[in-house]
Amino acid sequence: MLSKSDFFSSRNTVIDITENDKYQPTNYLEAVKAFARTTYQSIYVIDYEKKGFEYVSENPLFLCGHTAEEVRQLGYAFYFKYVTKDDLDLLLKINTIGFDFFEKIPLEQRKCYTIVYDFHLKNPDGKVILINQRLTPVYLTQTGKIWKAICIVSLSSEKSSGNIKIVKNGDNMIFEYNLERGFWKTVEKIKLTSREKEILQYSIRGYTIGEIAETIFVSPDTVKFHRRKLFSKLEVTNISEAIAYATNNGLLV
Repeated sequence: MLSKSDFFSSRNTVIDITENDKYQPTNYLEAVKAFARTTYQSIYVIDYEKKGFEYVSENPLFLCGHTAEEVRQLGYAFYFKYVTKDDLDLLLKINTIGFDFFEKIPLEQRKCYTIVYDFHLKNPDGKVILINQRLTPVYLTQTGKIWKAICIVSLSSEKSSGNIKIVKNGDNMIFEYNLERGFWKTVEKIKLTSREKEILQYSIRGYTIGEIAETIFVSPDTVKFHRRKLFSKLEVTNISEAIAYATNNGLLV
């Protein structure tokens, strides 16, 4: 039977936090809370020493009808309650392969990497949603173990769970994990043109096609042309999916 401890790999067991380690997190949660107030995405912080959530934002996507404090108190019991059975097994698999990958990264580079994946959440009303999660180390111990990590949750643009990727900040290569065959492969990150990024950024702000055209001094047909190219490039069918894909895969930076 699965338990909370299954989520915490022995490869990343955090037992003794040194005095030097304790100096790292000075007031960092204030910055996390400020960021959470500016985004529609849900945010939470994992503490691998305490094996629970240190912070959960008020954004409702990840809460499944609970308050943020209730989810924080539930900790990993939240997953057992609201993640579908198949995807609970998937999360355990991601946990294992993620730490295996992480251990091969030079210690000084480990905070530059983010693991991205999708899984289903069951809401109390019976509705199941597919969400995308991005997990990035925030603090490491002196021995290189992940002590605290920030997780950003948003709606997924994919059709099914999995889609496991690891990306390095500032790098154009992405590591994708093949679940069926059990190996990582590298692929080149999709590149958006400046015009495509511009259209996406205005779309995120709620601009219509006409308003975007007026703002960037082109015709509505030109905006539609760039949107069609963008949808084809990202393999999506509408602007909401394009925004989700671009955001989840870090294409707007």
